Amino acid sequence: MSDHPEAPVTPVEAYEPPYYVAVFTTVRAQEQSGYSEANACMEALVKDVPGFLGMDHAQTPGGLGITVGYFRDADALTEWRTNAEHRAAQQRGKAEWYQSYTLHVAKVERSHGFVRA
Repeated sequence: MSDHPEAPVTPVEAYEPPYYVAVFTTVRAQEQSGYSEANACMEALVKDVPGFLGMDHAQTPGGLGITVGYFRDADALTEWRTNAEHRAAQQRGKAEWYQSYTLHVAKVERSHGFVRA
């Protein structure tokens, strides 16, 4: 989910199912004061959740953002969803940073990947 241009571009690896994904799709509002700092804090915070597997993020030039969080089990996802700092960031997002968003949570039943040698 990082906006760091020097970071290598690689997707989260395919894990052995089952695991869970949370797909967060957003359109940002004009007001973005404090967003970058909060985003960096959330990135660091989620990494401490036992069962967090990784995160992919993409942003279109038109402003559509998609973040996919990967979690080993439902307990890990629940821990993230109920984290107090995360809940506070969610409220601020609704109040300031997002014009709209959707959240989809799914259990992954099949997963595979490819890397060119």
